[in-house]
Amino acid sequence: MTTPHRQYRYYEFVMAAFVTVLVCSNLIGPAKIAQVNLPLFGAVSFGAGILFFPISYVFGDILTEVYGYARSRRVIWAGFGGLAFASFMAWVVVALPPAPFWQNQAAYEIAFGSAPRIALASLVAFVCGEFVNSYVLAKMKIWTSGRWLWTRTIGSTIFGEGVDSLLFYPLAFYGGGLIADERLPAVMLVQFLGKVGIEILFTPVTYKLVAALKRAEHEDYYDRHTDFNPFTLKT
Repeated sequence: MTTPHRQYRYYEFVMAAFVTVLVCSNLIGPAKIAQVNLPLFGAVSFGAGILFFPISYVFGDILTEVYGYARSRRVIWAGFGGLAFASFMAWVVVALPPAPFWQNQAAYEIAFGSAPRIALASLVAFVCGEFVNSYVLAKMKIWTSGRWLWTRTIGSTIFGEGVDSLLFYPLAFYGGGLIADERLPAVMLVQFLGKVGIEILFTPVTYKLVAALKRAEHEDYYDRHTDFNPFTLKT
């Protein structure tokens, strides 16, 4: 079991990076729908937030692989708190009455005025997906005796992103009219494949960061006796 008072050199920096990526994904990504032309697939449209969440999963993988599930759990809840605060303050700022001479309220609402339903769906999907990702990686590390890192980073992402997509899109859009209900499965599939694909592309980076942190921290944690209850902050 992790020693509660042990000090790590880079744990807080990884936590800060994780929360920063999440807040950026919530404030920068949702307002833009991008489209790219891909060989064989043609024009593919996607929410720009897809660029951020896979990066957060890379950080989640690094945290669990190096520091263990319990410390990753603390970071997940820190990220949840950051997302919740950013969503609430965005709602407050959008709701403030604009000055008569300020002409940008409509654009501001488009950029930062996520509907409460979408914001809540994002929070629920995030916390469930991240905990699934961390749990699967921690268990796979034990099953593989720490070998084949790529199998657990990619495997845990498949499960985590799968849960995230399965929860977010129905909770946020089903029956709401923004996306036709019959198109939701296709949108979910594109987002899921895109996120997992980015995770695969980031695998060499994950390997380098994990190796560097293990050397620097003298830590390579195995969750053999961990309490996997997501609703505790004990380490």
